[in-house]
Amino acid sequence: MLNLLIALVAAIFVICLWVLLYDSNRFVVVSCRIEDPAVQAPYRAVLLTDLHNKRYGRDNERLIQAIRLRQPDAVWTAGDILTARPRASLEPALRLMEALSREYPVCYGNGNHEQRLKLYPGTYGDMAERYDRALEKMGIRPLVNTHVDLPENGITVYGLEPDRRFYRRFKRPVMEKGYLEELLGKPLPGRCRVLLAHDPEHFKAYAAWGADVVLSGHVHGGVIRIPFGKGLISPSLRLFPKYDGGLFQEGESRMILSRGLGMHTVPLRLFNPGELIVLDFLPGKERAVTAQTEKGRENAPREGQASRGRSKDHGHTGKAGSV
Repeated sequence: MLNLLIALVAAIFVICLWVLLYDSNRFVVVSCRIEDPAVQAPYRAVLLTDLHNKRYGRDNERLIQAIRLRQPDAVWTAGDILTARPRASLEPALRLMEALSREYPVCYGNGNHEQRLKLYPGTYGDMAERYDRALEKMGIRPLVNTHVDLPENGITVYGLEPDRRFYRRFKRPVMEKGYLEELLGKPLPGRCRVLLAHDPEHFKAYAAWGADVVLSGHVHGGVIRIPFGKGLISPSLRLFPKYDGGLFQEGESRMILSRGLGMHTVPLRLFNPGELIVLDFLPGKERAVTAQTEKGRENAPREGQASRGRSKDHGHTGKAGSV
């Protein structure tokens, strides 16, 4: 009996180790359909979060190919494309951004790692300056408490960078009423207001400000997911975080929370592959968001998608469910 138990434990360990290695080096594609009365014309964006210098193939060729096959109008980020580590290379993030910026406009929302580079030059030296200068040469200007308006589509994209105190690991302050309006101004009326907000924990404040769609990351899906259940731990070291990945609703606001693409601090993913999010904004009578993980290989387009036309003028400017 003891030998049988030892064999069973060993088999479970080997299976989990295999899944860990597999999930830590792959990503799935999640298609989100956003219908909103304010949307005037269809618009497709892909969302990248929490890459943390991860490479999927040489210079991220697998990730770039998957994006190309979805033929987006733009690439959006919700932060942590790099990792804030003293003397760490910026090349993985910059090579990816350079490749994407040649083909698509990029709306770059910062995360806590991009922000950390700027706040602590004594630790990170001139990394923030070098990174921002390189992005600017590509025509990318991070959306730091500002916005890009897409009037022909009826969409406005805001990029939030809150004070560092809102990223505290243990006890975080609540965003006081009026704080987001001070940073972002009043949300534009008559638009589908999209907020790139790295940290999902403040979703209630984002909804109260007036965000129609919130795009977040930061939690890495909880790092280890209980099969068919919740993520295990958040970056703030909370067990079974409420916001771990997928779709959430607060009043009339919807949040699409990506599980991210890379790893940090705990360098593994278990039952939790990375996610590339495809966002399709469409006119609709009522606001609704649905999500579905695409089946098949990460670089296989959806049925009928390969022939989808895209404009060549690119001037720079979850889990399955619905809410």
